Amino acid sequence: MVKIPNIVPITDLRQDAKAIVMVSVEDYEHSRNELELMRLLARGQKEIEAGAGYDLDAVLAEADILLEDLQA
Repeated sequence: MVKIPNIVPITDLRQDAKAIVMVSVEDYEHSRNELELMRLLARGQKEIEAGAGYDLDAVLAEADILLEDLQA
């Protein structure tokens, strides 16, 4: 395999057909970050549906306190 700087090979197996897609490292990392964000959002949605989580007003109040501490 020829090594190309800043390129990450990704193997994709679909219906027993192998394919290799070449993407830049930056695009690969961006895609991974997006996937992680989607996982976190899905987990949050499940928590909301289960009645778990935190009250928005309480979270915003705590955020205000943290911001005040940072500005002091």
